[in-house]
Amino acid sequence: MNVPFITEIIFHPHVLKLFFLTTSGLLIRQSLVVIGQRWANTFHHLGTYLLLPSIAMIITSVIKDDIALSLGMIGALSIVRFRNPVKSPFELVMFFALLTLGIVCSVSLKLSILFTLLIIVVIFGIKIAEVVLKKINIDIYQYSFGDGNLNYTLEINSKEKLEDLLSEHQVINFFHDEENKIFNYRIIFKSKTDLLEFEKNIKKNKNLINTRADIQS
Repeated sequence: MNVPFITEIIFHPHVLKLFFLTTSGLLIRQSLVVIGQRWANTFHHLGTYLLLPSIAMIITSVIKDDIALSLGMIGALSIVRFRNPVKSPFELVMFFALLTLGIVCSVSLKLSILFTLLIIVVIFGIKIAEVVLKKINIDIYQYSFGDGNLNYTLEINSKEKLEDLLSEHQVINFFHDEENKIFNYRIIFKSKTDLLEFEKNIKKNKNLINTRADIQS
């Protein structure tokens, strides 16, 4: 067994960077899962978040001082095609952040640590701001079916318009069946608790025909 060779690999400067990048990718991915971004909670995204920063660092380290190799790498990467479209701008931004993290780490480990902390702080900061502002009835964003979150929806059928009751909620679909004189609403909620509380209150309305709750991811 070639002990000096193994020792050289273990204590190589890139080994520490690769370990850091793998750990950082895992921490960023777990941060997204904790705040409810379900699209990140898959095997494919786990593998991507673990490997993409390290791949970016290795490529950057290899082609750093070789212009010809850099151009060749650009040509090779230009033929890559993604068969599955990115579902949201935020998901695309996170992929760019992972690539940037790997590139930065090849230049400065300290700077890459700061960049990792910045990403995690922003992820949790958005969620904390949402919770705090919600207490004073301020929404910093609206939910959509492309956000990768759990979507709690409630379908309501009524004999009359319910504009007063629904003015403070996000109606994503409305249909008026003139023949049967039915008003159909579909509302999206940010939590199951909000949905159940609203459903309980609206069932007291004498014009209500029925309701149907649904959870979609």
